[in-house]
Amino acid sequence: MDLLDRLALLSPLDAAAVLLLLAASAAIGWWIERPAAARPSVTVLMAQYRRDWMVEMVTREPRIFDATILGSLRQGTSFFASTCVIAIGGVLALIGNAERLAGVAADLTASEVPLAIWELKLGLVALILTNAFLKFVWSNRLFGYCAVVMAAVPNAPDHPLAYPRAAQAGELNVRAAWNFNRGLRSMYFALAALAWLLGPAALILATALTLWLLWSREFLSRPREVLMEEGPGTPEP
Repeated sequence: MDLLDRLALLSPLDAAAVLLLLAASAAIGWWIERPAAARPSVTVLMAQYRRDWMVEMVTREPRIFDATILGSLRQGTSFFASTCVIAIGGVLALIGNAERLAGVAADLTASEVPLAIWELKLGLVALILTNAFLKFVWSNRLFGYCAVVMAAVPNAPDHPLAYPRAAQAGELNVRAAWNFNRGLRSMYFALAALAWLLGPAALILATALTLWLLWSREFLSRPREVLMEEGPGTPEP
């Protein structure tokens, strides 16, 4: 059975639920990353702090403190990338043993669902996790670029290349952080996609809850209030 045949087995509600999941993922990402928003997100606020960090680094002696922070950020991306690989492997293992999953689900839902449907649902989870993995890997790479540019910043603050290179390092740091956040959001939606195993209604509910969770943490959280107290600028990253 090819992919088109499997897709034909989905109900209209299943298709609507998946489209809602994908649309919600794209919409919340756009909403969070809008740099010119009247109500900036935590992600946008933190971008300016990252730029300020690189400016402060120019006159900090020694710069071991900055290297330590950047190293911890890279460790975070490596950890989540490894977690995604393990999760993808687990999902692929489930796809290989979809018969057992179908049997358990049949006992819970009291309905027979074609095996191809279970494979399709798990495949969606695997695809979202793969996207998260790629974002984490690229984030790790960008943090590496940032480290190299930081090392190229002259020690003398009055050197003509000191602040321009610090600004370059800041932009690389911002892009690395944004890709890291995109990877995290993909992991959130991968967990929501697991709810599809219980049916389209469960997927819709899980998508709504995930959307609310991400939005509230970016726009209603206490950390955002703390960041807003200093009133940092929010220029476009």
